[in-house]
Amino acid sequence: MAVGPGVLQLDTLLGGWERMTAGYLVEGHAPVLVETGSQSSVPRLLALLDGLGVGPGDLAGVIVTHIHLDHAGGVGDVARAFPNATVYVHEKGARHLADPSRLVASAAQVYGDLLDSLYGRLDPTPVERIRVLGDGDEVVVGPGRTLTAVDSPGHAKHHLAVHDSESGILFAGDAVGVRLPDAGVLRPATPPPDFDLDQALASLRRFADRSPSGIALAHYGLVPEPGTVLEEAASTLSAWASVAEQAWRQGADVAAALEAAFAAELAGVDEAHRQKLETLNGVHSNAAGLRRWLDKRTGGPAGP
Repeated sequence: MAVGPGVLQLDTLLGGWERMTAGYLVEGHAPVLVETGSQSSVPRLLALLDGLGVGPGDLAGVIVTHIHLDHAGGVGDVARAFPNATVYVHEKGARHLADPSRLVASAAQVYGDLLDSLYGRLDPTPVERIRVLGDGDEVVVGPGRTLTAVDSPGHAKHHLAVHDSESGILFAGDAVGVRLPDAGVLRPATPPPDFDLDQALASLRRFADRSPSGIALAHYGLVPEPGTVLEEAASTLSAWASVAEQAWRQGADVAAALEAAFAAELAGVDEAHRQKLETLNGVHSNAAGLRRWLDKRTGGPAGP
């Protein structure tokens, strides 16, 4: 589905769910795929690219906004399928693509059986295929078309966005949050281990300064009215952090406090769509990230 001039949105069907995870093909002389999705999504992704006429020798680059498995789990497989493609990643994520053993072991502890049944793992990418993207670095897609990297920590220290010079679309990964069309609410993404509120808000301001024509979320799709959405994202993120901090200072259950404060946002949403959102971006995961941020900020847990 075209979402802008030369930008195609690809539904990578995480867990078989539609409108859950998106990749984006930026067309040009040297086409680039932004986000691979999880390893479990690779067969779907390859079929979509084949249907678009993108053969093994055609894809020039793959950019992952960060190395979480729902965004980068398919990188090793995609690199094998497209041997001419350079893999672009934040400098703090590059070593994990070359040797994903620690990343996968950590994910296995977090997800348990869900890791293999939903996400899959992450195969290594040859180190010579990996290129680090720093803030302001450009990937040339074609004459007059570049993708500019925007260092955007907060959700993760290894997070970057990319801004397309031709369409004006900014591919924001998870830095703006999660808005699944079937749930219809913008929810922040604050997972452990390195969520940082100040950095996350600064990244949103950096996005606004670039005046994008639209924002493409990995979860899910193109969001119009980018200025309004960025303001909403900052406001929502600050509200979640405030509720979490109040509970944390009282020694209360942060997840329970978040559930109580924001449950009404999902009133009237079908249970199946709630399940999709909770699987991808659950309150307990966000609470854990907020707790860890609060602990790190002050040097230890609060409590009476």
